[in-house]
Amino acid sequence: MLEMMNQTHTNNTEEVQGEGRAGGTEMENGPKKWGFRGNQSLSTASAITIRGVLNMVMENLHKDDPRPAIPLGHGDPSAFPCFRTTHLAEDAISDSVRSAKFNGYAPTVGVLPARRAIAEYLSTDLPQKLSPDDIYLTIGCTQAIEVILTVLARPNANILLPRPGFPFYEARAAYSHLEVRHFELLPEKGWEVDLEAVEALADENTVAIVVINPGNPCGNVFTYEHLKKIAETARKLGILVIADEVYDHLVFGNNPFVPMGVFGSIAPVITVGSISKRWIVPGWRLGWLVTNDPHGILEKYGIVDCIKGFLNISSDPATFIQGAIPQILSKTKEDFFSKIVHILKEAADICYDGIKDIPCITCPSKPEGSMFVMVKLNVSLLEDITDDVDFCVKLAKEESVIVLPGVAVGLKNWLRVTFAIEPSSLADGLGRIKAFSERHTKKQ
Repeated sequence: MLEMMNQTHTNNTEEVQGEGRAGGTEMENGPKKWGFRGNQSLSTASAITIRGVLNMVMENLHKDDPRPAIPLGHGDPSAFPCFRTTHLAEDAISDSVRSAKFNGYAPTVGVLPARRAIAEYLSTDLPQKLSPDDIYLTIGCTQAIEVILTVLARPNANILLPRPGFPFYEARAAYSHLEVRHFELLPEKGWEVDLEAVEALADENTVAIVVINPGNPCGNVFTYEHLKKIAETARKLGILVIADEVYDHLVFGNNPFVPMGVFGSIAPVITVGSISKRWIVPGWRLGWLVTNDPHGILEKYGIVDCIKGFLNISSDPATFIQGAIPQILSKTKEDFFSKIVHILKEAADICYDGIKDIPCITCPSKPEGSMFVMVKLNVSLLEDITDDVDFCVKLAKEESVIVLPGVAVGLKNWLRVTFAIEPSSLADGLGRIKAFSERHTKKQ
């Protein structure tokens, strides 16, 4: 799929250049050849993002279908009334704007009251207390990822990424010329990290391992024991752990959420997160990068200075949202969080039970956290369906249901299904997938 997208871009570029030569559109007395050209690495990187793949799938929606499209491909439940954020958060934004205290430029690391509030919020689950100096505010979790991958991207460096995983890491690594090495998550073991593979992949140029917990795209939640083993492996290899915890506390199975920062005394941990998912406000774009490093290793090896240096030449989150953070974090009631988790658990149950009735799709384990589940597609049972991308494209055309092909997150002939939508819409979408699968099932 990536090769096909790149070829399309190349062909379009050649058409434009050809038109300039043969079509006579160059300005009279202009240069024979213009000195600028689009950065090909941007097209290559963006093609492997979830947005890029979903946009391709959505282009195939049947425009005349009277039924509403069912979005089971993204992780943004904010469009559905049952997932609306708390009124307290909305009031905090309004109060911040009306205070006129946050109309100017902010420090590049973020305003101090927000950093202090985030330090207190995260310290609740940690053995050591974080300082505001450990907190760096970013434009959502994606900028936090961009910051740390750029900081680590020295010549010949490589980074260990999970497969399946969140493809923004691959996209940013490709753009920063940081070599990617994939380790497998094991579906038969609840999507645990294959730690033996991690040790075999690493060498003297390995800089970090990425751990996403609760899991996107698998819906898994790692145990305390497994996270400790990951930290011990990182210490053995001399690398840091990047803990992606954007879905922190969105858990509804047997395993509680344990932040990776608990093991910061074993190996240095960089935690990236945001208010996007727990508060159902992904469009507010307020995230953070946190250093969990009681031994000061990150500062000793120049990581802290490089983080500050990157933030000095990048954009900041909107100041009025930074100003609202103390009120949002300290005053949101537990019943709001409990309601969201309850809805997610109900939706996960509907999704898991519904998938059981769909021929050609199997789910290795029930989701216990985040907003997603990975399911395996058996293409051999289907007629005129070649792979997961073909399945998703034809599903969009015939049933107006959007599902993310597994190849976008690293697993061919798997699917990532989002269950963070209105339960009735979820049931409708699963029913349409079942009808589609039955219609394409090979006849005996």
